[in-house]
Parts: sequence; structure tokens; C-alpha cells
Amino acid sequence: MISILIPTYDRDAVSLVSALEKQALKAGIQFELICIDDGSFSHHNERNQSINSMTNCKFIENKSNLGRNANRHLLAKQAQYKWLLFLDADTMPKTDDFIKNYLDVLNEDYDAFFGGFAYHDQPPGKDHLLRYTFGKHREEVPADERNKKPFKVIISANFLIKKEVFLSVNRAEMKNLYGLDYLFGALLKQNDFKVYHIDNEVFHQGIDNNSEYLEKTRKAVETLNYISRSKRLEQHEISLLRAKKLIERLGLTKTTTWLYKKFESRLEMNLRGNKPSMLCFDLYRLGYLCSLAYKGRLES
Repeated sequence: MISILIPTYDRDAVSLVSALEKQALKAGIQFELICIDDGSFSHHNERNQSINSMTNCKFIENKSNLGRNANRHLLAKQAQYKWLLFLDADTMPKTDDFIKNYLDVLNEDYDAFFGGFAYHDQPPGKDHLLRYTFGKHREEVPADERNKKPFKVIISANFLIKKEVFLSVNRAEMKNLYGLDYLFGALLKQNDFKVYHIDNEVFHQGIDNNSEYLEKTRKAVETLNYISRSKRLEQHEISLLRAKKLIERLGLTKTTTWLYKKFESRLEMNLRGNKPSMLCFDLYRLGYLCSLAYKGRLES
């Protein structure tokens, strides 16, 4: 009935797999669970081998690092069932009915279901506040809000999708870039696949520290710039790209780049502080995106 697929890298996945196994057995369904570590050769993998002793579960170690996207593609290729449930290894279902909630919507006329993200109410320490604040404000969104623009909040850490749909949209040969959820959502929209959001969240447990998340943010913006330049996004609901396009129409790309470079350190100071501002975060990302676009224009 469903294949539960967990891509991981240098992480203990046993607790997550155990919780999912318990729920799937309780539901009395046909299922398999495949967890693949992407060539981390981590000390966690010794413990992860215990996954092989769980019901219908297996743990595999890649001999080399394929990249997150290619690892997902490999998982999908190995899956035997029609429906694929993808979960990141640093998540945990919010409720004991997580599997059941997805099963309840299987017969509805959609190609993919997104369950959403949740964060604990108690904030982490100062060094992890940026990722937590972004998650609370931009990712922890109720399903009724997400369904107003179903391709806008696409979080690939928790979703159920038809196997043939995933393989037609996801491309193993895509560059090993961070932040490909932008492209995944846009391709679902361009190919007219039906997407529906439900309130079936997982807790995000692997919250990056501020420096790590700023670096990942820059990589995600670089990915967005690469995708934009490759002309692969004919239809999308990406606010950052729309703002960049407006700036280009107004002839303000050079000015925005200058402002970004002038205030970059001040923005980062706020984002590393006790009260990171999402407005500052948006300006930081938009400024960096415009600077990349301006640099590309000068080089072409």
C-alpha cells in the first residue's frame, strides 16, 4: 500500500523508524520502510543497522555521497508500492495517528499530500533562534492557509505522493544543490498535478544554529538564482523571485545590490541576535539574490 522512505545523512534514525513501524503495524496495512544513509560513514550507522530487524524495514548505506536529491530518487526507484511517504530523518510525527491520517486521504483525487511542519513552543537557545523563528512564522502554517496557495509552502520533509508522479517530477540528475523544494513545487504546478495540504505535522528536531542556517540560506538563494537563470520556472508561487522580477522591471537591481552590500553585516547582526526579524531575513535573501543576478549580468 505505502512505501515509507527516509533519506538520511550522519543521523540516528532508529527512534523515527520505530515510531513509524509501530503506527503502520497498528493500522494493519501493507507497508515497507526504507532508510538510506547517503555515504556519511557515520558512527550512527552501527545503531541504524538495527532497523533491519524491524518489521518490513531495511537500512542501506550508500558507498558514496549521491546528494540529497539523487538519494531520494534512489529511494523512490527501490520502492514497491504506489504511494511514497517521504520523511526527513530529523523529524518526528506529532501524533500517534500520523500514518492513519495519511491513509484516510488516499482515496481522494489528488496526486500528493503535504502534512506540514511543527515546532515545539519552547524556543531553543539564542544560537538556534533564526531557524526556529523562520520555522514558526513561515513553515508552521495550518492546512487551510496552505491550501489557498497549494504550491507556495512545499516542505519535502513530510509528504505523501504517487510514485509515478514523483519520478516524473524529480530528477536524479539535477545538480546537488540545497533548497530544491522551490523547484519541486514549481514543477508540480507546471505539470498540473493536484496537491492538497492536511494538518498532519511532524516536529522538526534538527534545528541548525544561526551560522549554519545563514550558510544554508545563501546556498538556497544561489539555487534559486541558478534555477531562475536556467528558465525552468514558467509557473511558480515564489515570493522572492516575484520581488526580484519587480526590482528588475523598475531598473533597481544595481541599487538593491549596493544597498545589500552596505547593510549586509547589520542584517546578519540582527539575524544572529535574540530577536531575529523576518523582515530583515527577507531583505537579506532578496538583496543576495539581486546581487547574484547583477553579477551574472555583468559576466554575461
